[in-house]
Amino acid sequence: MTTNTGQDSGSTTRQVHYRFEKVGDVDVFYREAGDPAAPTVLLLHGFAASSYMWRDVIEALAHEYHVVAPDLPAFGFTRSPPRGQYEYTFANLTKTIAQFTDQLKLDRYAIAVHDYGAPVGWRLAVANPAKITAIISQNGNAYEEGLSKGWEPIKTYWEDPSKANRDALDDFPTPASIKWQYLEGVSDTSAVAPDAYTLEGAQISQPGMADIQLDLLLDYATNVEKYPEFQAYFREHQPPLLAVWGKHDPFFLPPGAEAWKRDIPGADIRFYDTGHFALETHGDVIIPVIREFLNDRIKG
Repeated sequence: MTTNTGQDSGSTTRQVHYRFEKVGDVDVFYREAGDPAAPTVLLLHGFAASSYMWRDVIEALAHEYHVVAPDLPAFGFTRSPPRGQYEYTFANLTKTIAQFTDQLKLDRYAIAVHDYGAPVGWRLAVANPAKITAIISQNGNAYEEGLSKGWEPIKTYWEDPSKANRDALDDFPTPASIKWQYLEGVSDTSAVAPDAYTLEGAQISQPGMADIQLDLLLDYATNVEKYPEFQAYFREHQPPLLAVWGKHDPFFLPPGAEAWKRDIPGADIRFYDTGHFALETHGDVIIPVIREFLNDRIKG
């Protein structure tokens, strides 16, 4: 059942509607704009973010596309069960989002992904390649050469998920760490609005949320294990792909974007002088590139 807080979903204006879709035990919050009869773009956010990160992209695309941006379980306004009552793994997040797209009758769509949204998107694509019309990655990784040295303590946790190694990552799911992720690699931090990292800092401070995020961080190893499978999908299906990459990302390095050229020779790879959340500082130059890419590859 969809809880509708806006006008009729058939509206062809840029009006953004804020809705919930009940998917099993999860109330998935999502932002939707544009004409449902137009080509669909599914926007999948990453860690320390929510569908809010796509706000300017939604507005820019809504007059030509049907745009849908859900909050993943454990993020944003989505209401999901506590730890122990929902499996906080990337496989299960993907299962929830796949069911969400089925319930909304999204039969074919482009995916725009960031960070954690990337492995969710890759898993959706591998399971149903015919549904994917194009891919846009804003620092959403699929190659081991994209993993920076910042992953070393996380890899230690993957190899030995002991309490000591988990405790060593206690500073990861904190408001201070989230703010750092937004600002690191940004030459002029006054260009980063405080809204997003403040909202996500408040979210991660909720009871039980830090443990859920550490569970997801542990399970991220399953995404790396699947990189060969994801890369095989890229090689076989050659989806139109645009990478718009903050080149000073402390977690995902530029070689991770450049690696797509091995599997998709026609991939469009672009770098920007910013960090992990490139849209926060360079949206004015990145969004026109996204719109042109979609117009050429989907509408053209």
